[in-house]
Amino acid sequence: MTSTSTAAPTERAHAERAHAVLSASSSKQWLTCTPSARLSAQFPDTGSEYAAEGSLAHEIAELKLRKAFVEPMTVRKYNAALKKLLAQLGDHPDWDRGMNKHTDVYLEYVQAIVHAYTSPPYVAVEKQVDYGAWAPEGFGTSDCIVIGGGTLYVTDLKYGKGVPVDAVGNTQMRLYALGAYAAYGFLYPIDTIKMAIIQPRLDSITEDTISLTELLAWGASIKPLAALAHVGEGEYVPGEHCRFCRARHACRARADANLALEGFKKMKPPLISDVEVAEILAKAQDLAKWVADLEEYALAQCLSGTELPGWKAVEGRGSRQYRDLDEAFAALVASGVEEAVLYERRPLTVAAVEKVLGKARYRELLEPHVEMRPGKPTLVPATDKREAITRSTAADDFSPVTED
Repeated sequence: MTSTSTAAPTERAHAERAHAVLSASSSKQWLTCTPSARLSAQFPDTGSEYAAEGSLAHEIAELKLRKAFVEPMTVRKYNAALKKLLAQLGDHPDWDRGMNKHTDVYLEYVQAIVHAYTSPPYVAVEKQVDYGAWAPEGFGTSDCIVIGGGTLYVTDLKYGKGVPVDAVGNTQMRLYALGAYAAYGFLYPIDTIKMAIIQPRLDSITEDTISLTELLAWGASIKPLAALAHVGEGEYVPGEHCRFCRARHACRARADANLALEGFKKMKPPLISDVEVAEILAKAQDLAKWVADLEEYALAQCLSGTELPGWKAVEGRGSRQYRDLDEAFAALVASGVEEAVLYERRPLTVAAVEKVLGKARYRELLEPHVEMRPGKPTLVPATDKREAITRSTAADDFSPVTED
């Protein structure tokens, strides 16, 4: 029998979950741009469909972990609870239909950790941890914590598929680990920290391992930054982290950084150098995202009745929809239109067939007939982990295909 926490049930755990100014999920933002924590707190967290979808996935994963490690549950009770949660997918046609399967991937990862022990480790699910000793009033909810044999495991489910998240050096995971150590360090011997982020929709599992000494040293190093962030002081630093800041549309530092491109108009001679091209690209990296954020904010203001000089909200171009598809096509066929011309037959993509077959059958049946072709050369910042290529190294991969 696994040693477990006595954390509250799903509904109460989510209802009681509060939002810290120095939240772990936004730590990359406030550790880089310390005043942004208080600045963004002025704006409401409006949420999104993606966030709501992720919340449901976490509830399903939590139910599965609780049944496996925390709360004795009959098959009937578990199936009824799971069915109730999965039924919510019917209210959102755009949400992922594979949520049950994807959360199984997360469950299996945690099971592999727990079952590797010869004696039951401690397991906590949806555990609120307090890392206020390193970041004032800092707390958050860790998806799953496992402790045994001197090792603290902190695992996190990321259900999104738009942005890959790496566990290596991840500040959110390290803050959770600090909070877990603060809660359990006096109860269990801990010398090693293992952190993992599971993104089943991207088929991605990343892991990071550090010693307790390294974790505590990192915690000490961020304390001055966290202290500044808590009171809203320090220097504004626009960058990639701005995309998740609630003040991203109105931040003056971000506006100044993007409008700084105006200075390049005064440059001489008329042709810019390669060095200047690199500088402009670096400055313009955030420009399109910033303009999109401004448009989103301005539209919301206009729709709420606020006047924005020179702008207004209008109804966009509509699209034609069938009132009843079956009825419409039946009428066409009855009028002499060939049914075959009303449909298109297209082969599924490799990814779509893999989803239909499942990974095991895909590898068995289709993978021998599939080849991996290199992607089109893409410009990325030098910090990208992929290996650089040149025209000569890419020549074979991207040379034109001939009849011969």
